[in-house]
Amino acid sequence: MDEHDLKIPYIPDGAELTREILIAQEERFMALFDEIMECAAKFDVTLRVIGSLAFRLKCPDYKYMEYENLRYLTDIDFIAYSEEIVRVQDMFFDMNWAENQSVLQMFGDKRRIFYHPTEPIHSDIFIDKLRFCHEVDFRKRLEIDYPTISLVDLLLEKLQIVEINKKDLVDVMVLLSQHPIGNDGRDKEFIDGAYLAQLCSYDWGWWRTATINIEKTKNLAGEYLDENDADKVREKLEQLSMRIDEQSKSIKWKLRSKIGDKVKWYREVEEVQRD
Repeated sequence: MDEHDLKIPYIPDGAELTREILIAQEERFMALFDEIMECAAKFDVTLRVIGSLAFRLKCPDYKYMEYENLRYLTDIDFIAYSEEIVRVQDMFFDMNWAENQSVLQMFGDKRRIFYHPTEPIHSDIFIDKLRFCHEVDFRKRLEIDYPTISLVDLLLEKLQIVEINKKDLVDVMVLLSQHPIGNDGRDKEFIDGAYLAQLCSYDWGWWRTATINIEKTKNLAGEYLDENDADKVREKLEQLSMRIDEQSKSIKWKLRSKIGDKVKWYREVEEVQRD
């Protein structure tokens, strides 16, 4: 583990996390994010931000929940298309960022990591898919929104985590607070509940993890939010649960459901060495 893992970017060592410090950190991240996106436009790269920064960008009215729960930022992560990855590499080199060679050798067709030349921050570039406990496939989906991935893909990014923790649950709550549930992926201001339900109807493993995390979010909403905000989040979660329950399940789903939890339904996450 190196200094990139030990230190929180733009927060002094030993500093108490306060709203003011978190806002100042966010401003530094946003400035750097803007620089990266300007360079992406210069190199004609279809780059979309994911992770904690994306939730701040898409949920301006409710990011106070992030501050109240001391949700700090750690890095700036993106999704890119495989056919554009050479331009992505050239873009970061043009900004004098250095690449993690271990990740390049081990996961070069799936993931790349670049380090800022002077700032204590790195950027993970996931190629075509997010591959953790479950896959989130972004092929032909990055054009749905800008500069982030779509709202439902932001939700899927969190719901796929088997051992989900507080920071990810808070991100889910912030997203659901800001945006209504819809059934049309063409409306960028709605979370496409139909897409989520369809994904869960094909893949029992995805269904299992997503529904567990929806219930977990319901149960913990009152611990992380005030009761009024928590009630609104629970209402959105009920809407998602209803869509998932009502969606017809595939034969593959039904066959896998008979096995249930007796066989592991998710992938173990591979650790990445940040050299």
